Amino acid sequence: MKGNRNGIAAITREALKNGDEPSALLNEILLPAINEVGELFDKGKYFLPQLIGSAEAMKNAIEVLEPLLLRESGETDMPVVVIATVEGDIHDIGKNLVALMLKNHGFQVIDLGKDVSKEEIIRAAQEHNADIIALSALMTTTMQRMKEVVDYAGEQNVQAKIMIGGAVITQEYADEIGADGYSGDAAEAVKLAKRLTGRADM
Repeated sequence: MKGNRNGIAAITREALKNGDEPSALLNEILLPAINEVGELFDKGKYFLPQLIGSAEAMKNAIEVLEPLLLRESGETDMPVVVIATVEGDIHDIGKNLVALMLKNHGFQVIDLGKDVSKEEIIRAAQEHNADIIALSALMTTTMQRMKEVVDYAGEQNVQAKIMIGGAVITQEYADEIGADGYSGDAAEAVKLAKRLTGRADM
């Protein structure tokens, strides 16, 4: 909540040493906290620096927990999400947060970064046999690139579901371009991804 990115790894290790389960730390402490950060951000009580600080703190805690969580779940059949900020758009804070949250919820995330061409996105989706393509855009000038990705996926016969999000994106726009879903924030993105992959119980 305070964005303590430098101290959180030690705190997480201490909790594990004291017998806390990795999944309990994730589901009962870290996720509710990052969701609360998102709510405070929505209400205008937290701003981008706090959001980024909290996301990075979360990431550092997850790095400690991830090997244990993977061992605990023994889950090899994880749904694959290829995520990218569309071509021409260099904003990736929102995308990074969504990628982090999806990883935290048991998705295998292939993060292509920012300013990624439709060809590169679709190639990665084919190569990794992606279940979902997640696209982010923060500007009205780049949001039309999402439609190009949707159209190109159709041309290439890619079966992955396409979900979109970003500051300027709406449900109406998702419907208009033929995307499979829209999410307004990272927590919603996780629910949407689960719904799209038929794993609402994950």
